[in-house]
Amino acid sequence: QVQLVESGGGLVQPGTSLRISCAASGRTFGIDEMGWFRQAPGKERELVAKIRIRGGSTFYVDSVRGRFTISRDNANNTMYLQMNSLKPEDTAVYYCWGRDYQSYWGKGTPVTVSS
Repeated sequence: QVQLVESGGGLVQPGTSLRISCAASGRTFGIDEMGWFRQAPGKERELVAKIRIRGGSTFYVDSVRGRFTISRDNANNTMYLQMNSLKPEDTAVYYCWGRDYQSYWGKGTPVTVSS
């Protein structure tokens, strides 16, 4: 089993930056891909960004490309999402996701962008 724990969410003003983290533990050696999803109130959960653990290739949804950066520290089993130029529409609960032969989810960390 794999456990994913997010941290770093909070309340920030529009235009500012925030970095959230995801710490993975357990049987992490088989994890091939990790990513961030988000779910805003009243909306479905959506993919924000993902990264291949071996090779490091990345994908971003159009709405965050150029503002968000996903990265990973394989030695410490930690993934990050650097979010710049935050907008009110980025407000959501952000979930860490990882997969080997199955998917794993964290419990989420809330990000609120408001003045």
